[in-house]
Amino acid sequence: MSESARILLVEDDARLAQMLDQLLTAEGYRTVLARDGQRALHEGLTQEFDLLVLDRGLPVIEGLDVLARLRSRGILTPALVLSALSNPADRVEGLDRGAEDYLGKPFDIDELLARVRALLRRHRTSVPVLALPDGSLDTAGRTVTTRSGENVILSERESQLLERLARRPNQVFERDDLLATVFPDADDPGVVDTYVHYLRRKLGRQAVTTVRGIGYRLGPLP
Repeated sequence: MSESARILLVEDDARLAQMLDQLLTAEGYRTVLARDGQRALHEGLTQEFDLLVLDRGLPVIEGLDVLARLRSRGILTPALVLSALSNPADRVEGLDRGAEDYLGKPFDIDELLARVRALLRRHRTSVPVLALPDGSLDTAGRTVTTRSGENVILSERESQLLERLARRPNQVFERDDLLATVFPDADDPGVVDTYVHYLRRKLGRQAVTTVRGIGYRLGPLP
């Protein structure tokens, strides 16, 4: 699995960033490197990653603040925080603010790689349930459970489209992006509008919001 995993690596120390980048790349991971909190936030909000490896002491925006902002935008990508602040209170704070794991500096390379593998395994074998305007989506079962308790079964493409929107609930997706990621084998861009119609027919018009001149986003969250 490692050859397809994408990791956002956030580290401001140039030598350590280069070492970690080379280490993760050698293990077969694809990395995107950010050297400050503002860049990390931008990358995390605009790209899909399987894992965040995040330094805590970052310039511009502190690492845990970056993580908290990503979590507040509905981005649930697992995060491994690296920090010289490694006493129990610091670790507890990191975990409470959204990190799945916390490793103190200096760290053992083999332990770091083992934690990366463990987080990726957990992330990829979990069954995510995503929040919707009027319920939740079980992506494995392709089932929407409404607040009233009704279960609505979706087709594979309907589920994939809804999942794409629900993973980034505050992002507006252009039709071309949805076409490329959800319907890569389709020639007609109108297929996006067709499946938005299907979702609204099953879930109500509130399920997907049209942003004129741009595309679509998930309906308004409660």
